[in-house]
Amino acid sequence: MAQARKVNWFAIWVSVAVVVALIVVAVLVVWLNNPSTNAGDAPDALNISAETGAIAVGDGEDTLDTYIDFMCPICNQFEQVYGPAIQELVDDGTITLNIHPISILDRYSQGTEFSTRAANAMYCVAEADADASVPFMQAMFENQPAEQTPGLTNAQILAIASSVGVSGIDSCVNDGRYEGFVSAMTEQTPVQPGAAGIGTPTVAVNGEVIANSELPPPAELRSLFE
Repeated sequence: MAQARKVNWFAIWVSVAVVVALIVVAVLVVWLNNPSTNAGDAPDALNISAETGAIAVGDGEDTLDTYIDFMCPICNQFEQVYGPAIQELVDDGTITLNIHPISILDRYSQGTEFSTRAANAMYCVAEADADASVPFMQAMFENQPAEQTPGLTNAQILAIASSVGVSGIDSCVNDGRYEGFVSAMTEQTPVQPGAAGIGTPTVAVNGEVIANSELPPPAELRSLFE
């Protein structure tokens, strides 16, 4: 009878360990699925939306959102073709341009994650000097590396930032301060009508995503807001 009354402490400790492990796993799952945790630090500037990742340029009532990847050659072509017309609409107060730097082409930079690093740098620049946002974007496309190359180094990106008047962002760029934010915002990129997945450039007019094939010629771009 005395033997039967012995407490099986080993079994109890095993049970406690299992319960603790399950709690840890549950907490970890919640933590990993918490968007505010996964998003990383958001840039702290009035011209950058912490919710959408948009870098706002101008103050027009209508909005034009562009989603770009700095490794994307079509994005470069889009900037060369439509950039002046878009800037005209910004300058005359017709639109607010919302630039979304995203990273879907890291696989084309031989492991250096150029798309993510470049998008991170765009946020560093926009946070430091809102007026330098578009000039930096333009300069990055002017110096765009070819796909399947390592892309630009951080030093080269910082030199481009310096060329448009932005300095003092070395740690922001080198430490990848907003890379987590870039990844989170990339996942929120809308899909164009008829597309199978996220692509660049993606364009939205007053919040409505349109197919690139629906874009009018640059000289008629204003018709989208009339």
